[in-house]
Amino acid sequence: MKNMLLLRYVALLEGVSWVLLLFVAMPLKYIGGEPIYVKVVGMGHGLLFMALIGLIASNLLEERLSRKEALRIFIASFLPFGTFFTDASLRTEIATLRQRA
Repeated sequence: MKNMLLLRYVALLEGVSWVLLLFVAMPLKYIGGEPIYVKVVGMGHGLLFMALIGLIASNLLEERLSRKEALRIFIASFLPFGTFFTDASLRTEIATLRQRA
C-alpha cells in the first residue's frame, strides 16, 4: 500500500510540475525572456516523470495496478491536468487495499 501512496503523491507532484512548466515557465521564457525557469522546472518535472514511470511499473509488476489502470495513468501524465483526473481512481484503489489489510 505504501507503494500505491507514493505513486499517488508522485503523480500529483508530476502533474503540478507539468502545469507549472507549460503555463508558467514556458510563458516566462518566450514572453518574458527568462529561460532559467524552464531549465529549473523542466529538470524537476523530468525527474518526477521518471519516478512516476518507475512507480507505475513497480505497482504493475506487483499486481497492485491492472494494465488498463497503469496505461490510463501513463497516458494521463502527458495531458495537462490529466493526472488530477486519475487521482480519484488511485484513492479508490488505496482505500480498497486498506480494507483488505
